[in-house]
Amino acid sequence: METLEFIIYPDGRVQEKVTGVVGNSCAEVTAAIEEQLGVVVNQQPTSEYFASQVQEQSGIVNGNSQAAYSDW
Repeated sequence: METLEFIIYPDGRVQEKVTGVVGNSCAEVTAAIEEQLGVVVNQQPTSEYFASQVQEQSGIVNGNSQAAYSDW
């Protein structure tokens, strides 16, 4: 699940935390909000930022749609 969490401090600073967004697409999710909030002074990427999206493979190897199995 994608979530955005904001903590607004008494001095006006806003801390934003994005979870559930894989890769650098979090920048796309937050760009409009950050533009309205003002200057970004610090960013700390999470482990999700460095993760890549898992893509399902079709099982086709060398043009053959049958999976190769070992004789073990």
